[in-house]
Amino acid sequence: MTTREPAAALRRAAILLLTAHVFSMLGFATFAALLPELRDRWGLSNSQAGVVGGAFFVGYACAVSYWNALTDRSDARRVYLAGSLLAALGSGGFGLAANGFASAFFFQALLGAGIAATYMPGLRLLSDRVSGPLQSRYIAFYTSFFGIGTALSLALSGAAASLAGWRAAFLFAACGPLAAGALVFFGIAPRARGIARSAMGVRHAARFSLAALFPLHAWRRVLADRAAAGYTLGYAVHCIELFGSRGWMVAFLAFSASLHAPAANYPWHPALIASAVNLFAVPASILGNEAALRVGRRRWILLVMAGSGAAGLLLAAGAAWHWAVVCALLVLYSVLVMCDSAALTAGLVAAAPTELRGAAMGFYSLIGFAGGMLGPMLFGGALDLAGGAQSPRAWLIAYAAIGAGCLAAWPLARLFGARRRA
Repeated sequence: MTTREPAAALRRAAILLLTAHVFSMLGFATFAALLPELRDRWGLSNSQAGVVGGAFFVGYACAVSYWNALTDRSDARRVYLAGSLLAALGSGGFGLAANGFASAFFFQALLGAGIAATYMPGLRLLSDRVSGPLQSRYIAFYTSFFGIGTALSLALSGAAASLAGWRAAFLFAACGPLAAGALVFFGIAPRARGIARSAMGVRHAARFSLAALFPLHAWRRVLADRAAAGYTLGYAVHCIELFGSRGWMVAFLAFSASLHAPAANYPWHPALIASAVNLFAVPASILGNEAALRVGRRRWILLVMAGSGAAGLLLAAGAAWHWAVVCALLVLYSVLVMCDSAALTAGLVAAAPTELRGAAMGFYSLIGFAGGMLGPMLFGGALDLAGGAQSPRAWLIAYAAIGAGCLAAWPLARLFGARRRA
């Protein structure tokens, strides 16, 4: 085992970062859990609801490269704490002041900008403390806990809204990032790294801030590496499907329930079902990374993408089937969507040059979560264009829209592979 810290200290830091990661995401799926209610309450179209869902990723994409570049030069714990406070402000502000499309968009974007300073910087804190064969496994656990955070967010948001209303659900969600920031800042020991910001000088710090927002030179170097560029593009396609499906999962279950007679309807609330489905997907990321280590990352990722795209179409086509069959298909689909997540991230971390790892992770996250921004919007727009949320055909087209990139990955990879060999 090759580590940069004693094993006991590494385990303690990993457990603390994983726990904080889950808490930081408490507000992540609150809007998705309450989407049908808020869409109807505010008279939003499906496209507008999708834009609000995607607003999280607007904020994330605008801020992530800056936060991650800061981790190359300053204490990542401080970045994490700042992001936690911003995420709490986003969820709390939504609960206190959101009253329609514009305000909901703003607070969702604020939440995204905050979580941008916790997710990848938290991964940076972890990856800086372990190297060698264990690094890939620790990264797999970290990325898989995204699913636990999503599941907890869905379950608690649905429960809080049922007990005290939708505003209380958002206010409760704001407590999670506050706890996460305190855990990381006070529980993780600082590490000396790079050039201390205090020694940079005011003019140099200002230039750094502007350059860190768009580190184009570093990004060009990352894209020059074929493997790093491939994992980044794959992550974008993955995120379109992942966050498009998650953002509309509760709404899809509500639509499916509307097709059943009351006697044969779902026995649980859609948000609770969605939470359980996301928990089933957690081990998929970890086991998928293990399979990728044996099968080969590239081959595994292409196989999984083809399977997830096909499973989404099957799920949409079976919306009117028995609720147990629909739930089983939803679990299968969610598992397949997550099976390549850790493999993509571990591949990027391994491929990126050490001195550019922060910038590479920031660019990877920026491109991927830009795909995540498009996913909910693409889904909602497809629903409206194809006939609305009451049309079974529209749901099939919406799932096809977010899965098109995954379905195209295998043939495109073979085509470009053949051209390179020629």
